[in-house]
Amino acid sequence: MRLDGRVAIVTGSGRSLGRAYAIAMAAAGAAVVVNDVDAESAARTVADITDAGGQATAVVAAVGSSETADLLVETAISTYGRLDVLVANAGVLRDRVLWKMSDDDFDAVITTHLRGSFTCGRAAAVAMKAQEQGGRIVLIGSPAGQFGSFGQTNYAAAKAGLVAMARTWSLELARAGITANAVIPTALSPMTATIPAYTQVYEDYVAGKGIPEDYRRDHALGTPEDVASLIVWLASDRSGDVTGQAIGIGGDRLTLYSHPDVLATADHPGGWSAAEIDSAWREQFAALAQPSGPRSSR
Repeated sequence: MRLDGRVAIVTGSGRSLGRAYAIAMAAAGAAVVVNDVDAESAARTVADITDAGGQATAVVAAVGSSETADLLVETAISTYGRLDVLVANAGVLRDRVLWKMSDDDFDAVITTHLRGSFTCGRAAAVAMKAQEQGGRIVLIGSPAGQFGSFGQTNYAAAKAGLVAMARTWSLELARAGITANAVIPTALSPMTATIPAYTQVYEDYVAGKGIPEDYRRDHALGTPEDVASLIVWLASDRSGDVTGQAIGIGGDRLTLYSHPDVLATADHPGGWSAAEIDSAWREQFAALAQPSGPRSSR
């Protein structure tokens, strides 16, 4: 699955998942603009790519602002002559339960994940449309955005928004031949390590131990490199007819998530009173109500 001649931007690619995405696309032939807030991490990713014979350059900046988004696109075009792929991966965590979450906790996560993906996506779309040769936009979601996640109001809201954003862009950019999809990764990372059930597995992984087979199979929990394969495919010609989808990958499991859909409707001539709603809920809707949280926690 080759990406020769393509140019990609990967935000948050100094370490962990983003780093794996950048290295995998470079290994497949793409030139990569590596972005991170940490200069040393970005430089290491670039060095690993170039030492292996690939092409990469770094932009050290925090995503969120239009200025950073424009700088990333300008760097891709001025350095490599074009832009074909955006992977909006940069993110932060500020986990708190609702009643303890500050405005700053909320804003930091929304600014990086949601606004950063919006500004970078907009800048990338403008450049891709001007080239008139199509393109690929990949937004990075999370199971938290699909099911909700205790203590992650900000993160879950941002990740759910990214899936809706990708689906909206798939409609708006279709005529330009630009696809937009969301990837839902489940991989060991510093973020995963904050989940108590996975802390020890992550520590063992960092120490060089393998991931237990049951975690790869039953928890869909693997390495960043497991996820990178999906990124390469979405950046390739083979996925040109795939857009507006939320696709999960982790460990041994590949997942296609459904679009939100109507479960049931009821009509009442003249409208509904509160008592009539109560009756309809108990008689028709209650049995169809869906619980919050991932299936594994139910």
